[in-house]
Amino acid sequence: MINRLNNDNNDNRKAEEKAILSIIYIFIGLFVLMMGYFTYFLFVKSDEVVNSTYNLRHDVLAKRVIRGNILSADGIVLAETLTDDEGNEIRSYPYGDMYAHVVGRVMRGRTGIEEVENITLLTSYSRSANAMYNDLIGIKNPGNNVVTTLNHKLNKVAYDALGDYRGAVVAIEPRTGKILALVSKPSYDPNDIEENWDKLTEDKDRESPLLNRASQGLYPPGSTFKVLTALAYIRSNPYYQDYSYRCDGRTEYEGMTIRCSGNKRHGKVDLTEAFAKSCNTAFSTIGKELQIDELRSLSESFFFNQSLPARISNNSSSFLLRVGESGTKEAMQTAIGQGRTLITPLHNAMIAAAVANDGLMMKPYVIDRIESAGGRVLKGYIPEEAATVMTSKEADYLKKLMRSVVTDGTASMLSKSEYKVAGKTGTAEQEGKDSHAWFIGFAPVNDPKIAISVIVENIGSGSEYALPIADKVFSAYFD
Repeated sequence: MINRLNNDNNDNRKAEEKAILSIIYIFIGLFVLMMGYFTYFLFVKSDEVVNSTYNLRHDVLAKRVIRGNILSADGIVLAETLTDDEGNEIRSYPYGDMYAHVVGRVMRGRTGIEEVENITLLTSYSRSANAMYNDLIGIKNPGNNVVTTLNHKLNKVAYDALGDYRGAVVAIEPRTGKILALVSKPSYDPNDIEENWDKLTEDKDRESPLLNRASQGLYPPGSTFKVLTALAYIRSNPYYQDYSYRCDGRTEYEGMTIRCSGNKRHGKVDLTEAFAKSCNTAFSTIGKELQIDELRSLSESFFFNQSLPARISNNSSSFLLRVGESGTKEAMQTAIGQGRTLITPLHNAMIAAAVANDGLMMKPYVIDRIESAGGRVLKGYIPEEAATVMTSKEADYLKKLMRSVVTDGTASMLSKSEYKVAGKTGTAEQEGKDSHAWFIGFAPVNDPKIAISVIVENIGSGSEYALPIADKVFSAYFD
């Protein structure tokens, strides 16, 4: 009887211990989940919540702080807060529509840097004694300033060079990813956004002035895509330097005809000559031979079909060629940058910069540092690697191909420049419309300092329209 009671007590004790352990495990699990969410919020969601328009903290700060300035890398004020005679604060953009897409606006919805760094601009790191005194007497403290990577001189040259054309210019520092210039046209004046809002949103002429074409405009890449086609070919063919093709100005496949520009016959060409002269028949034939899955895999390693690793709002470039869904005809068109492939000018600049930087693609960024109103650096941004998208050997070969475009090909107008340029022109055909004109490139070839992407919409060839714009930006940089 006593043994039975002892056994019952032991069983009850074990049951109680098991229940206690279960409760402990539940609390441990809840704690781990809570810490996991806290970490996720801190590193992923915090900026979004802090900068949300629904965050009432913004209104509180705006009553105590004068919104800080946004500056170019060379100290030019791009956005500032002015006070009129009646004490009303007015957000002013001294250069009107030139920086509208990258700097952004605060009226009719925040955009650009004004949105991303909203809480920064409304935070003041003035000396505590001064800040307390200003609070006591009801004077607002000056907000922090945002210093960008933008070079005002380059942006002005790019803006003027685009003229009345629709298009975009992006210039990047290959080794760091710093965005030196970012221009999109047509644009709008954020100073007059309230008066012109209805007209801008109605957009009768379908010019989309509110769209940042540089990072959000999607275009067929035309012959600039031959950079990736060439890379795919040299990866799949160990004897690529023995490549030979006879161009008769046109090639046909199952009722589809692909022509070289102006039906020009390039004759017998090797890979370098085919690239330099932008021979469509040679590269479409290469596209017919490439494995679709290999070209797709290569493109996605260059960040097609995903958000770009860039610290600036952007749209994803698309590569839709797929095994089992796409045929040889589409593969041939895709290889020359037609087909259904779409790319942003920012993305094309990143590809050119990766070639320039020995195969290492950097994350583009436009904010260099945060400063107090007194000029004290509060936070600095450093370059970050996105991915190694090719080997240095592959990059060296692509540099030679892109240099040949200048010395012996479609970008020969740059051959006499003091700075040695490498690049690729592109003419992206549009059904029923004039072609988009492209140029991507970098300089100098042996020690690249700047990479560029230029698109001019519905105008003609890249050699005739995009190339002169790039030339002016290069000249301004090296002047």
